[in-house]
Amino acid sequence: MPSVSNKGLTMPQSPIRKLVPFAESAKKRGINVIHLNIGQPDIKTPQQALDAVKNNNINVLEYSRTEGSEEFRTKIAKYYLKNDIAISATDIIVTTGGSEALSFAMNTIADTDDEIIIPEPFYANYNGFATACGVTVVPVVSKIEDNFALPPIEDFEKLITPRTKAILICNPGNPTGYLYSEEEIQKLAALVKKHNIYLVADEVYREFTYDNKTHASILKEEGLAEHAIVIDSVSKRYSMCGARIGYLVSKNKEFIATAMKFAQARLSPPTYAQIASEAALDTPDSYFAEVKTEYVARRNILIAELEKIEGIKIARPQGAFYCIAELPIKDADHFAQWLLEDFNIDNETVMVAPAAGFYATEGLGKNQIRIAYVLDQESLKRAVFILKEALKSYKG
Repeated sequence: MPSVSNKGLTMPQSPIRKLVPFAESAKKRGINVIHLNIGQPDIKTPQQALDAVKNNNINVLEYSRTEGSEEFRTKIAKYYLKNDIAISATDIIVTTGGSEALSFAMNTIADTDDEIIIPEPFYANYNGFATACGVTVVPVVSKIEDNFALPPIEDFEKLITPRTKAILICNPGNPTGYLYSEEEIQKLAALVKKHNIYLVADEVYREFTYDNKTHASILKEEGLAEHAIVIDSVSKRYSMCGARIGYLVSKNKEFIATAMKFAQARLSPPTYAQIASEAALDTPDSYFAEVKTEYVARRNILIAELEKIEGIKIARPQGAFYCIAELPIKDADHFAQWLLEDFNIDNETVMVAPAAGFYATEGLGKNQIRIAYVLDQESLKRAVFILKEALKSYKG
């Protein structure tokens, strides 16, 4: 039988999706599964985005421009200007989701076996993109005891080698919900300038910051124009995960020109999704005010309910809609599968994402889970109650 590639064999499974067969099996047995495992918001997509697709009069569904339509990119630039970030349409490449933007970025800045330093835990697919691109992830550990704050800058610097091409952060963070401060961003900016490497920031959760804190974009940093690469997306901002529209943003002309070659190889981003995403940019600020209020309420309920569980440790998120909880167990992977296969209360159970898959360092996160608080408040209360009762029954 022909063999598959070593790259394919080493490609990590998604910790978020690998338990899906067990969840589907539970549902077939009549079990209601409350999904805490995936960041799919239940917030309604802005109506104008849906209407833009329904009401268009396209007769021929043509290729769009490789970099995305000029109208859409111009509107994206205006959105950034509203956030006090001055960029032009030529600094933007529209991609098929933030995922493709990350893939283009890694392929553009790094060759096989080059290194990218990432604070862990991190969005699990960073591992997947790195494997596909032949890039080595070099983790720097952040700790639940510190609320997953930026590790000391010295920890980053001692990991820099001649093969280091970039530092990659997610701000606010998935899976931690941590929001990097302006001071932390400035420390990273100084470091990448000192060593002449890139700073890549996944800023897709920019709109979701809490406790009167504000987002510090790397695009605002003085003297960082040639080093800064931003990954962005409409998926979470406008509750449009299925649109699969993201974008790369950088003022580094050589980077954008090179990334364009990778974009040309996949031809163009989808037209209807761009139409919806362009319309979504007209969403009034009141939409985000309401959504943030709802997420704060959900976070507060989630944390309050989790704190009632004996032996649990929780990081308090200040952005996005994720939380890492450390459970009084040894193996969260086994526990998560057990929840779906062997445990229910009144034919109801919960699905969580084991956190080990969000780490690159072997052995870390084994007793942690990621919870996405994208459900209504009553569902979150019910889910944590089931989790609490499950921990009482679980023998490991």
